[in-house]
Amino acid sequence: MNVAVENASRGGGIFERIKTYFEFTRPFTLLPPTFGVISGAVTAYGSASNPDPERRLTLSVLLTIALGSLCAALLNAASNGINQYYDIENDRRNKPKRALVSGAISMRAGYWFSIVLYVLAVVPTWLVVTYPRSSLLEKLTAPLTEHQCVFIYLAGMIATFVYSAPAWGRTKAHPIGANVTIAIPRGCLLKVAGWSMVASVFHLEPWYIGSIFGLFLLGAATTKDFSDMEGDRIANCLTLPIKYGVRKAAYMISPFFVLPWLLIPIGAFVRNPWDPAHHILTGHPLMLAALGVGLAVWGAYTVYLLVRNPDDLAKVENHPSWTHMYLMMMAAQIGFAVAYLVPHTT
Repeated sequence: MNVAVENASRGGGIFERIKTYFEFTRPFTLLPPTFGVISGAVTAYGSASNPDPERRLTLSVLLTIALGSLCAALLNAASNGINQYYDIENDRRNKPKRALVSGAISMRAGYWFSIVLYVLAVVPTWLVVTYPRSSLLEKLTAPLTEHQCVFIYLAGMIATFVYSAPAWGRTKAHPIGANVTIAIPRGCLLKVAGWSMVASVFHLEPWYIGSIFGLFLLGAATTKDFSDMEGDRIANCLTLPIKYGVRKAAYMISPFFVLPWLLIPIGAFVRNPWDPAHHILTGHPLMLAALGVGLAVWGAYTVYLLVRNPDDLAKVENHPSWTHMYLMMMAAQIGFAVAYLVPHTT
């Protein structure tokens, strides 16, 4: 390791180093997954699958959701760190101010800091066990089938290595594989993980909801690739804009901003084939329908921003479509939570 880099990583006072490591986790990106998990838990709480017939908001339920949400933030922070470790060549061109590139944190320190975050994110989720388990002992000793959350987090952790690490496949270098390994953990599994903090995941509903978010990210995740094309070329990352060109890539991802949201009103009014007494989505049907239509209209506007002048996508660091992607995700999380908390019949 270069001596200057090592010295830079050790320089400054303790508070300055804490700030450096905090910024290394990219804290702005921690809010959506944390919020997504909370939304998933609230959705499960208001659903027909809530195992507590009285739907009591006990201290055990609140602590379980708090623990799972914290672990979601830590898992995303670990993912950000390990991604920067393996993306060092990309970031030398695209993000030269990041800690590993500038030497503020050494490569070795950044890697092991990320590993510690992974451990802190995954191990505590063993305690995420739903009603009627309430005491610490009951949660620790619950049957393996009730420890659903920890396996979802493990799957999410593995997906981050598959996305970033060459030894695990580095799907980031593949135009389709990259989006798949973003969409599954950060879209589908995120919602299911939140659900698992209140109710069993062995129902159609959480996977249906997760699939909506997963399909959205399957296309929308590409919005971050347009401004990184030069660095991605250097690092041999064959993203959609590089493989197909900016204009064609913009048109390819456009349907994913609209069509997934239309599954919400469908799920709100179609009966569950495995549980005909309820609709697939057991939240307030009219609110869910309004949410889906509203998001689809918003998505159509975002598509307009994408395709009206596609070349602009590669000229700015964060195109407005990238901002809309995050805002749509947050709005969808809030909308689902509200639709499941408002009194309704299924």
